Amino acid sequence: MIETDRLLLRRWEEHDREPFAQMNADPRVMEFLHPLSRAESGLLVDRIESRFRERGFGLYAVELRREQLFIGIVGLVVPAFEAHFTPCVEIGWRLSADHWGHGFATEGALAVVLHAFGPLGLDALASFTVPANLRFRRVMEKIGITHNPSDDFDHPNIPEGNPFRRHVLYRLARSDWHASRLTSKLQN
Repeated sequence: MIETDRLLLRRWEEHDREPFAQMNADPRVMEFLHPLSRAESGLLVDRIESRFRERGFGLYAVELRREQLFIGIVGLVVPAFEAHFTPCVEIGWRLSADHWGHGFATEGALAVVLHAFGPLGLDALASFTVPANLRFRRVMEKIGITHNPSDDFDHPNIPEGNPFRRHVLYRLARSDWHASRLTSKLQN
């Protein structure tokens, strides 16, 4: 469990499944992804929990602390495809559209970076998305992950001709990480 001023990042509970399924079916949230059916969303939760058991980290359920309300996910995953930058640990997030624009993704992602480079002792993090996903890219930049255009890639699990195949890659190495800077961002 990871706590911030406004958020609780925790393991999944059964009552998280319904709002997660609604979020995964929302065309706004899934604009750059494939919307998930209720069954697909449930299988994703099962996989997330399985990864926590296997690796000791995963995608946390994000809860607003005051309201005890599930608003999305943020955490770490190991991509299951081969690319020039894998194996790696990816940091990612997905929040319900009703909770965009409040800094929750940045707050949760910063907490996960601190956890990754602190207690987990990871050496580096990666994050990627389609070039048009500006909201996601802004969060990457706010948490200090940097983009090198020469790292951009065609996602091997997305067919040629699909407009979402091209991805931008952002990376953050522990050696480039400044804990005091991230800590101060968390407090602001």
